Amino acid sequence: MSSEQIETKDEVKEQTHFRTCNLCEAMCGIVIKHENGKVLSIKGDKDDPFSQGYICPKATALQDLHEDPDRLRQPIERTANGWKAISWPEALDKVAAGIEAVQQKHGQNAVGVYLGNPNVHNMGGMLTIRHLLNSIKTRSRFSATSIDQLPHHIVSLHLFGHMLRIPVPDVNRTQYMLIIGGNPLASNGSIMTAPNMRQKLKDIKARDGKVVVIDPRRTETADIASEHHFIRPATDVLLLLAMLNEIYAQGYAKVDSRAAALAPEIERMAAFSEEYTPESVANITGITAVEIKRIVKEFCEAESSVCYGRMGISVQEFGLLSQYLSMVINIVTGRLDEEGGLMFPNPAVDVVNTSGPGYLGKRHSRVSHLPDFNGEYPVVAMAEEMLVEGEGQLKAFVSVAGNPVLSTPNGEKLDEALSQLEFMVSLDYFVTETSRHANIILPPVSPLERDHYDITFNGFAVHNVAKYSPALFSKNDNEKHDWEIYLGLADRLDKDAPEAIQKERSLIHSFGPTVLLEQGLKYGPYREVTLAALKDNPHGIDLGPLHRMLPEAIKHADKQIHLNVGFYQADLDRVREMMQNYDDQQILLIGRRHVRSNNSWLHNSHRLVKGKPRCTLMLHPDTAQAYGIEDGQDVKVTSRVGSVVVAAEVTDELMPGVVSIPHGWGHGRSGVKQKIAQAHAGVSVNDLTDDTLIDTLSGNAAVNGVPVTLEAITSETAGLDASETQASSAA
Repeated sequence: MSSEQIETKDEVKEQTHFRTCNLCEAMCGIVIKHENGKVLSIKGDKDDPFSQGYICPKATALQDLHEDPDRLRQPIERTANGWKAISWPEALDKVAAGIEAVQQKHGQNAVGVYLGNPNVHNMGGMLTIRHLLNSIKTRSRFSATSIDQLPHHIVSLHLFGHMLRIPVPDVNRTQYMLIIGGNPLASNGSIMTAPNMRQKLKDIKARDGKVVVIDPRRTETADIASEHHFIRPATDVLLLLAMLNEIYAQGYAKVDSRAAALAPEIERMAAFSEEYTPESVANITGITAVEIKRIVKEFCEAESSVCYGRMGISVQEFGLLSQYLSMVINIVTGRLDEEGGLMFPNPAVDVVNTSGPGYLGKRHSRVSHLPDFNGEYPVVAMAEEMLVEGEGQLKAFVSVAGNPVLSTPNGEKLDEALSQLEFMVSLDYFVTETSRHANIILPPVSPLERDHYDITFNGFAVHNVAKYSPALFSKNDNEKHDWEIYLGLADRLDKDAPEAIQKERSLIHSFGPTVLLEQGLKYGPYREVTLAALKDNPHGIDLGPLHRMLPEAIKHADKQIHLNVGFYQADLDRVREMMQNYDDQQILLIGRRHVRSNNSWLHNSHRLVKGKPRCTLMLHPDTAQAYGIEDGQDVKVTSRVGSVVVAAEVTDELMPGVVSIPHGWGHGRSGVKQKIAQAHAGVSVNDLTDDTLIDTLSGNAAVNGVPVTLEAITSETAGLDASETQASSAA
């Protein structure tokens, strides 16, 4: 059983619940002590085969979120006199009517839908969201994917035939890990589900291996690495091209390796980067030719090695090409599908085999003609699709577990756009910077009140496991699961759905989403892993280390790796233009992440925001001196789209000419009802990021490497109008 009771002579005093923390990708096992509906403690589960007792500080936020007095427990409606509580039947009826009214007046696609990051951390949501999306019948869909991992999906779609067939570093067995633009000590791994990365990286070094970090900032990961190299933001593509060039120049290419032999176009890679020598990119990247050559030599001569690129190379103007090159380097050096290299997880519920492969560029956005991916347009297009008049203009919006005013570029512009909609609904726990614009907010239950199985992140895990956690607490009768909200709206919006769809809805209504989980397990690769078996093993089931999966893992019909060389080679024209016009005098802005934070949605936890303020402008002492900025002084940071005023944190963690503001803050907007977050408001870096800076090959947002100017706030400038010192939107 997943709970054991500790009994006394008088009564049951305490219970123990085993669970997976779902607040980030790491899937850490936790032990929750509770009594009479109250959480007593949350600790790491030493018997969890995956995390083995490790947890990060975020786990305690599960209690804070559950008990938060600001968390909504029933629907609320915005009125002329403020928010008022309404019943679930009334709320669902009004939302359905609002959506239908806009679609009848302006067309099906006049309703936009945005899916935020927390959706993928939610079993019920992941298994049932399609019912809501299909019932709305709009093509105007967006998600956090296009300000995050979109390049990973496109590369995997092209090479392996499915957007979710993403290989991950075999970090538990590698001898050399090259991390470019990633900070797994803060993220607990990202597109690499790996709890306790600190220990895993220490283990690499302890077995005489090496960890090398390439990043404009000396991150927490860089601090414990074998070595760290600063790189100018958004020049990673040049480093990767030079590395590929040097792999061939030094004779390290293994075109006869198992993986390379599956790629018919592999011979074309020899000429792909022939003009990008280490010497030609050294001045722009900031990494010397000697160091680039040494890194290549050590990477290729290591017993095993893996190149891992993450957010830093994804969310910049060459994000897709950079991720492609990272993958190609692993292939041409014989590291793909080999122990200690880049390997494919084999999850018990394999969504790759039960979902479509995805597609790129079937349609394009109305205003800027940006490509869609798997039916979703880039988030940078959302605001303009609401503001620019014409046929197809967005007039209504459905936001599901997202806060795009804080999490997408040019948040002030989106803020303005949302205020002009005819109708909006948010599925959210709180009145946030985004949901404050909604006509109705529909709040789901807390994470501790729902069953959990990681549908998504087992597919990115560095060790194969499976674990199911029942709900810790039963929800109240006047509360709803998110899947109940989705089905309630689908029943109202799509009354004439096909019989098979209506039967599935009825089945889920009766038995919950676990009925779909059972089906997924039934058709998965492990016959012994059933829902009953998972319930009998509350700590989880160890399914073994990653193992060779090629060619079976490839979803292309010919079972070959499609390198699509022509598609990516065409983007080298942009690279040449960047090199010719590169301005090394610009101050470039990057984001950063902290282990106690996860985007904007954990800042109302008192445990996670305590301590010294984390929303600061990091900058190097040389940069500070050049602009007359002292540590702790307020600085006005200005980009093309707006300005913010933020306190300086002078540190040699940043390379000169680069500044950093963490993402997810900016809770000072009026109407937000999160007391702790507002007391630690900070500023939103996305009031500076530019919605016109994109990776044109993919449509992904380019929020790293944003040009900004700096101005120290002095006694003379402090008296300026608030409009000049507060975040503002440029015309």
